[in-house]
Amino acid sequence: MTPVTAAERATHSISAYGAARTTVAGTPLNAEDLRKTHAYWRACNYLMLGMIYLQDNPLLKEPLKAEHIKNRLLGHWGASPGLAFTYIHLNRLIKKYDLDMIFLAGPGHGAPGVLAPVYLEGAYSEIYTDKSEDEEGLREFFRQFSFPGGIGSHCTPETPGSIHEGGELGYVLSHACGAAFDNPDLIVAAVVGDGEAETGPLATSWHINKFLNPVRDGAVLPILHLNGYKINNPTLLARISHEELESLFRGYGWTPYFVEGSDPESMHQAMAATTERCISEIRKHQQEARKAGVAERVRWPMIVLRTPKGWTAPKEVDGHKLEGFWRAHQVPMADVKKNPERLHQLESWMRAYKPEELFDQGGKLIPELKELSPTGGRRMGANPHANGGRLKKTLRLPDFQKYALKIDKPGADRAENTRPLGAFLRDVMKLNMKNFRVFGPDENTSNKLNDIYTVTKKFWIADYFPEDSDGGELAPDGRVIEMLSEHTVEGMLEGYLLTGRHGFISSYEAFIHVIDSMFNQHAKWLSICNHLSWREKIASLNILVTSTVWRQDHNGFTHQDPGFLDVVVNKSSAVTRIYLPPDVNSLLSVANHCLKSENYVNVIVCDKQMHLQYMDMDAAIVHCTKGIGMWDRACNDQGSEPDVVLASAGDIPTQETLAAIVLLRAEFPDLKVRYVNVVDLFKLQPSTEHPHGLSDRDFDALFTVDKPIIFNFHGYPWLIHRLAYRRTNHNNMHVRGYKEQGNINTPLELAIENEIDRFSLAMDVIKRVPRLQRIGAHAMEKFRNEQIACRNYAYEHGTDKPDVAGWKWPQ
Repeated sequence: MTPVTAAERATHSISAYGAARTTVAGTPLNAEDLRKTHAYWRACNYLMLGMIYLQDNPLLKEPLKAEHIKNRLLGHWGASPGLAFTYIHLNRLIKKYDLDMIFLAGPGHGAPGVLAPVYLEGAYSEIYTDKSEDEEGLREFFRQFSFPGGIGSHCTPETPGSIHEGGELGYVLSHACGAAFDNPDLIVAAVVGDGEAETGPLATSWHINKFLNPVRDGAVLPILHLNGYKINNPTLLARISHEELESLFRGYGWTPYFVEGSDPESMHQAMAATTERCISEIRKHQQEARKAGVAERVRWPMIVLRTPKGWTAPKEVDGHKLEGFWRAHQVPMADVKKNPERLHQLESWMRAYKPEELFDQGGKLIPELKELSPTGGRRMGANPHANGGRLKKTLRLPDFQKYALKIDKPGADRAENTRPLGAFLRDVMKLNMKNFRVFGPDENTSNKLNDIYTVTKKFWIADYFPEDSDGGELAPDGRVIEMLSEHTVEGMLEGYLLTGRHGFISSYEAFIHVIDSMFNQHAKWLSICNHLSWREKIASLNILVTSTVWRQDHNGFTHQDPGFLDVVVNKSSAVTRIYLPPDVNSLLSVANHCLKSENYVNVIVCDKQMHLQYMDMDAAIVHCTKGIGMWDRACNDQGSEPDVVLASAGDIPTQETLAAIVLLRAEFPDLKVRYVNVVDLFKLQPSTEHPHGLSDRDFDALFTVDKPIIFNFHGYPWLIHRLAYRRTNHNNMHVRGYKEQGNINTPLELAIENEIDRFSLAMDVIKRVPRLQRIGAHAMEKFRNEQIACRNYAYEHGTDKPDVAGWKWPQ
């Protein structure tokens, strides 16, 4: 007998091949159950190949010919067999225990492994009646996959039962956790691809087990699918020892159960026993917690499923390994249309699944297999939680006007813009204690939203120290979710919204960029949903961007980046909204509007620091309803043409623009100035480009057709040019904004660095109004001197000059 080396033993322990190796012993399937389960899986695998390859001859009733093959072969085989395998075994438990369960597929290109069982259970044909459960419907079902005018190779919004596309990897567990919040009977099965498991967002989201309350929340059952390879590289978690892998997940706080191997019969038994154990544990933990009424941290079960990449594919092609290697990741054999030998090999592969035993002559799944699927809303492709708008209840909102700041004299007093919003959100929470949550990385107190803690605390179910009772605001029944991972809390909120609830998230402006691509994915999801009549509308994703660029007094350059708005503008105008309220009352009005809205991403930019207050509530409502308008008190061009138009969007830009107008009118009393304030940024775009956009006529009425425009903007200046480039007077528009100049600055010094300050704006006007170019030299000199004096004062005293820091809008 040849000795086995330690390396060989280690390799065997992480091999995807052989009879099942499993943590949970048992053979719960009798011979007939096992036969049917395997047959159902064969049917799924057959459909998955048909989606990738076939445009005709869907049941192989005639020999496979080149004309039956699609002209472009697109799609991914590698993860699909394992996904369908998992789906089938969860179906068994749904039927056995009448479970309420949805299925999230993390592997990005695993859609065939989900579409196949969704089609077989009938949910697909109920929505897409042309994809009927017969031969012609099957032909259309195959043809549409990765085909122009059809559907993509992810679990896109077109996929019944999907709330997670997987187009970008890393969010399946955070989405699953959000779906489970406040859904006590729901189990969310979340398959994590082993490539996906290498992403940062996924790594942090293993911590969702610290945020699930067994008393009031549902459960997440993670299934880590180790098939060993990404596109053409091994995956890290598939190449570490069993002991290290188990220790990793125990360290994360899970109870891992392993199902590993390739032999179908033993793997079916192992998966059946393991999924049953996991469901039993989930129910046991929930029942104990609910009976006691006490939420304690649970070590929830999870499954590590190790199978070959492209399971059941040919072992090799042209002498190169296929099944169990990266070559099975996408289309396993790409040259079948032109290569007769390869075409024959594909036909042999497909016929090996014996479709004639699985489908009747009409192309319908035979009854004994059909009965393995759940029925009605228990089918994972028809579960109402996966079409959250069907379950969404209208948010109960208090009268936002009750939180108004009293304004006696516009621009005379200062207040923290976001603090009254915190009181408003507190009472929104009070009225909606089962379908509204507030999320944030670690910053709700910093962002002055902490009034919410008088109604509900931050959820915390891990260990406590005595000092936590002194301002920690922690509680095991808290409904505010904070974790220092923007990815994870954003994903939780998205999952919460997608399953029919409402929420709100805030983040520092510089670090909202962490979720740039998450926002992209959600916006794309909504864009597609707008074209699907069967997808009911969900509550909007509401994002408060605060701790903004212009008030980073101690954080400095690293915290100065307003570029998230540029990312938002890239997305469809049908789903994006951007608001820049300059004071408390306009922020309240905007927030109330956003919380009522559906199928949008609403981005609200408003700083948390002390700022001048301009509008009483009545004026704020009118101004926010219009989204853009003149402030008469800052204008003196009534009844005549202005010499110049000054405009602003954002809190500090508004203050500095008003201060510039005061400076100009003191030096040039006869100068005709018009001031325009912008709250709804998309008002600047033409109405043909965005539903909120102004018509050209209305835009020209505000900004004139030939006068200089000085626009002071919160973000990067080119964004305003991008929005307004088609306007009549765009050539006369001069935009000031953030120009990547900054450090540990006072507010005015930072404004001066980026030329959005009052002195720079006033000098801009002198340079661009023809009459002032001839007479404004002395004023220019005066303003330059003032800038120098303000800089010197800041460097000497560490603060702005009192007359600047305490500046008020003259009455």
